[in-house]
Amino acid sequence: MLNDKKLNYKHLPDNAVVCLIAPTASGKTDLAFKLYDTGRFELVSVDSALIYQDMNIGTAKPTPSELERFPHHLVDIIEPTQTYNVASFASDTERLIDSIHQRGKIPLLVGGTMMYYMALLDGLSAVPDTDPAIREQVMAWLDQKGIGELYAYLQTHDPKICQRLKISDTQRITRAVEVQLQTGTPMSVWQATPKVAPAQNPSQHWIGLSVEPERAWLHERIERRLDIMWEHGFVDEVVNLLKKYPDLTPQMPSMRCVGYRQVLEFLALSGHEVMDISAAWQDFAKNLQKESPNSVQMACQDMKNKALYATRQLAKRQSTWQRSLARLDGTISSLIVPFSSIQEVQEQLL
Repeated sequence: MLNDKKLNYKHLPDNAVVCLIAPTASGKTDLAFKLYDTGRFELVSVDSALIYQDMNIGTAKPTPSELERFPHHLVDIIEPTQTYNVASFASDTERLIDSIHQRGKIPLLVGGTMMYYMALLDGLSAVPDTDPAIREQVMAWLDQKGIGELYAYLQTHDPKICQRLKISDTQRITRAVEVQLQTGTPMSVWQATPKVAPAQNPSQHWIGLSVEPERAWLHERIERRLDIMWEHGFVDEVVNLLKKYPDLTPQMPSMRCVGYRQVLEFLALSGHEVMDISAAWQDFAKNLQKESPNSVQMACQDMKNKALYATRQLAKRQSTWQRSLARLDGTISSLIVPFSSIQEVQEQLL
């Protein structure tokens, strides 16, 4: 392990790539701001929700004034109706790391999307990007026939991948169907090909600072942050999203983000007029109302409880991924350093 002195930002090598890996609500953004102020770093977001424009409150995105003072790469790069996969993230991040090093700065990768970090540190198989026409075809199939039809198709063409996917995993099922249709090769075969990780670049020195806070402390922070989101108009943000982007559907990745899904369910159960914006949302509302005919007040409280539970579950999954990352230490050309709080990281880096 590096000693305390070498972890200080002043002593990091010029070819360093620093990953600040921590679960939601752990305080990593504030530390990233402080590190940016040293003049040594450029910030690269590792967050699959911050990529979306106009999704601000529910993603805990830095404010416009904060983003102006502390610029982040890979924030607000696509609309909520668009898609952005792990392979695109890895490719974009590799390009950014090279350009940041050329400017004499150190890339500071900060965020909590552990699948993104796994792509960087452990690598991705050579699964090709989906052709937009194929994606449109599969999404139409999903809308018309439902996820069960797509899952049945996979059971015939890629039974091995079905062993790892639940029928509720819409995003991965649709992706596997897209790959099968586009290439004629099962996703499971693509995933079995040797992986290449950006962290294996011999000209770079990768350091992963992995923070796992005490669970009770983190749960309290999550609850407090959600309370702030409700106060700042999270529900109105989602309503305005549906109005601004009438092509949004319940199946899109942006609408499955933690918090947003629960607000959408509340809007559906409370009979909000925004659910009439398209047939897809009308069907979404009708199906939910059949399952849970609650009053508006009950639906509101249920939304808040579900959002809290979902965010805590997200933090739990993030911790599980972090342990997987820790097991990579020694197998790649990067160093994973464990911490129990952001404060500990700050004391060593600053």
